[in-house]
Amino acid sequence: MNLYFIIIVFILLSLVSIFVYTELQDRELLKTVTDLNRGTKSERKMVLKILKSGIKSTAIFHDIYLNTGNGKYCQIDLVVATKVGIVVFEVKEYNGWIFGAENQINWMQILAYGKRKYKFYNPILQNKKHVEDLKKLYYFDNIPVFSMIVFFGNCEFKNLIDLPSRTFLTKSNKVINRFNEILENNQPAKYENKWEIASLLKQAVKNGENSMIREKHIENIQKLKTRNRFN
Repeated sequence: MNLYFIIIVFILLSLVSIFVYTELQDRELLKTVTDLNRGTKSERKMVLKILKSGIKSTAIFHDIYLNTGNGKYCQIDLVVATKVGIVVFEVKEYNGWIFGAENQINWMQILAYGKRKYKFYNPILQNKKHVEDLKKLYYFDNIPVFSMIVFFGNCEFKNLIDLPSRTFLTKSNKVINRFNEILENNQPAKYENKWEIASLLKQAVKNGENSMIREKHIENIQKLKTRNRFN
C-alpha cells in the first residue's frame, strides 16, 4: 500500500514538474516577441502557436497601433511577415453558438441554448479594415496581405460563411493548418524593402506602449460605437 502511495506521489510530482517547466519555457519564448501582460491571453496563445510553428520572433508583431492620420490609430492584434506576404490576425474568444454572414454588420453569440444573446461587430469586416489601413502604408501596397480571424473558446459556427479572397476564419485548434496552407499555396512575395517594413511594424508595436495613444484609440472606438448605436 505504501509503495503504491509513493508511486502515485512520484507521478503527480513529475506531472507538476513537467507542467511548471513547460510554462516557464513558454514564458521565455513569448518574451522574445511581446510582454507577458500585453494584449489578451488568447492573443498571447496565438503568438506562441506561431512561434512553435517555426516562424522567427523577428517576423512577429503583437498588439500594433498603426498611425492612420488625424490623431487616429488602428489597433491590430497580430501581424506576421512571411515569405508569401503579410498575415493579419484578428483574435477572438467566445463560447456558445456563433451566427453571422460575410457582410452582416453584427454577428450573434448565443448561450444557454438561446436564452442569452449578444451582438458583436463582424470580425471579417473588422480585419478587412485593418488590412486596408496596413496596405495604405508605403512598401505594403504591392505585397499580398491575408486576413486570418481566429476564435478561441468553446464556440461553434452555426451557419456557412462565405469568405472574401485571402480571408480565413478558423478555430484556434486548426489555425496552424490554415496558416500553413497560406505558406504552401502561394508564391513568394516580392518585398521591395524588408527592413523598412520591419521598421514600420516595430514602430507600430512601440506606439502601443504609449498610454496616451491607447487611451485616444479607446476614446475613438467608444465614439464610433455611440454613433452607430443611434444611426
